[in-house]
Amino acid sequence: MPDPAARDAAEEASAFSHPAVAPDASAVYGAHPDQVVDFYAPRDGRERAPLVVVLHGGAWRAPYDRRHVTPFADFLARRGFAVANVEYRRGSPIPRQGGEAPVAGRWPETFDDVAAALDAVPALAAAHLPQADTHRMVLTGHSAGGQLALWAAARHVLPPGSPWRLPEPPPLRGVVALAPIAHFGRAVELGVCGGAVTQLLGGEEAFEERAGSADPAALLPTGIATTVVQGREDRDVPYAVADAFVEAAARAGETVGLTLLEDVGHFPLIDPAADACAVVAEEIAQLAF
Repeated sequence: MPDPAARDAAEEASAFSHPAVAPDASAVYGAHPDQVVDFYAPRDGRERAPLVVVLHGGAWRAPYDRRHVTPFADFLARRGFAVANVEYRRGSPIPRQGGEAPVAGRWPETFDDVAAALDAVPALAAAHLPQADTHRMVLTGHSAGGQLALWAAARHVLPPGSPWRLPEPPPLRGVVALAPIAHFGRAVELGVCGGAVTQLLGGEEAFEERAGSADPAALLPTGIATTVVQGREDRDVPYAVADAFVEAAARAGETVGLTLLEDVGHFPLIDPAADACAVVAEEIAQLAF
């Protein structure tokens, strides 16, 4: 039986061992330095390709930016996709007093940015990545980015009066959420990412008020094709979180696909050297093509 901590460390080291891959083009969707989208053209030379929009993870914390998923974006481009890698504002790089980890998320800026970026991507892609077919758009995200991807696909079911609410479903072929923090209640019970969910919503005093506008498990059904890819051995965002989200969807009358990968932890899903990453690309292709 392999040591779980050793396996996790090896998987993380592999995922972060790849050099960053520069984009083919970049565009801004706002004035803040983090309001930027990087574009990757399909590497097989095709003139039109489905557009995969990537939202990176990192517990919504400032030290983790889009650079760590650029090898994943390039991997998807080599699989024949056009790719948009979205940056967004995250929490402070400085821990709160008495804390050890950087603060997770900025309310409402993190959500402002994801909404603005997704609204802007079709026009930005038309201008900067002509190979992108925005009529075949799939949204994916890893960990905290998986939460944001599920949230972005559910904006049409946000509570009335929400500034992020859309009048109709977003134009997506679907969502492939990778080890997403998809059920806030279960994530809090398990202490996922050192209390990052509670920090994202602005603390315990604001949790109940804001969770209904941010928790993917509270924004169901969406009517958007959704698949969750999850490693059974994930200790960062345990399988129980994905399972709780899938169960919540079923109670809401919606079927969410769950691809559970045996002997896989958190990071192989975005590691081009791992078999799990090829599974992710295939799940995206199932929706995009």
